Amino acid sequence: MSDDNGQFIFEKVARLLKQQQEMYGDFEVLKKGQGDKGTGQQKSLNIDAQSEVAEPNQEYQAKKELTIEEQLEACSNLVELKSLCERLDVLKTDLDNTNLVFGVGNPNADLMIIGEAPGENEDKQGEPFVGAAGQLLDKIMLAINFKREDIYIANILKHRPPNNRDPKPEERERSLPFLLKQIELVNPKLILCVGKVSGTTLLGKDATLKEMRQKFHKFGERELMVTYHPAALLRNQQWKRPTWEDVQLLRSRYDELGGTP
Repeated sequence: MSDDNGQFIFEKVARLLKQQQEMYGDFEVLKKGQGDKGTGQQKSLNIDAQSEVAEPNQEYQAKKELTIEEQLEACSNLVELKSLCERLDVLKTDLDNTNLVFGVGNPNADLMIIGEAPGENEDKQGEPFVGAAGQLLDKIMLAINFKREDIYIANILKHRPPNNRDPKPEERERSLPFLLKQIELVNPKLILCVGKVSGTTLLGKDATLKEMRQKFHKFGERELMVTYHPAALLRNQQWKRPTWEDVQLLRSRYDELGGTP
């Protein structure tokens, strides 16, 4: 008998016994061959319709009714977190039929890079930073001796917004707890936010990119740095030099903290 069938029978018996109890009062179920005849000694099994018979269903309901916050807290690894994210509509934008873009790279990385939101190419492939901006990010990281597989890459949003617009405040607010859990599970020493939206979201303050750059911000037990988004560099060449200065500073601090590789 399958677990589902067994559960159905338990529930059906519990309902029947409850109905009988309400109609006729408390009663006993006698073992076969025992009763008024024979020795007069009755060995009976007391049945309470609300006791052990109902327990399997109560346990099932308790697990089923966990809040999103409780399910998020229960995730002990990235696989479980990704599975949860795949089931939740709360992470989606107002663009229909998008794919989850969870994260990619070394799950134990000492450096984590966080962008703003997936674009069209990322949505199609389900992986962050795979378009032109992603290719430029790979080149920048390689210039300071990081391969893509050495680091972990994610975004504030896990679904693509329409027309590649900036994430709305309410979208960032809904997505942030899942990103924070992702950061906790990867447990990097350093975080690099690329773009103003990424930096202001994680730091929880409204600041310009100029105000956030060229310094390490305290982020819990970690440190966080902010620089230009690679997509911005494709539009404006003059930002490449300050970005290069930022990532050199990042590499130096990474080595000081004992990051590997």
